[in-house]
Amino acid sequence: MHSTTTADPITRAVNLRVREDIRDLIDRAAQTQGKSRSEFMIDAARRAAEETLLDQTLVRVDRQTYDHFLGVLDQPPGGEGFERLMRAGKPWAK
Repeated sequence: MHSTTTADPITRAVNLRVREDIRDLIDRAAQTQGKSRSEFMIDAARRAAEETLLDQTLVRVDRQTYDHFLGVLDQPPGGEGFERLMRAGKPWAK
């Protein structure tokens, strides 16, 4: 019988059908990172899954912290950094 450890994880196949042009794009990107197509796709899918789940994470804080957070959000932006940002050129307005 084969035991499973951290160094020996169980893997399962995932089969995908993808247009040839997308597969070629993935292959080129994988090659630039020195990865196989499978390695590249697994890394990309894992990152996307983590980001999706992190976006759904519930953060619990006490009432005082929450009230402070709301107060900060309710304050109008200002200060030198904000003023500089507002003076910056807008590439979409050209």
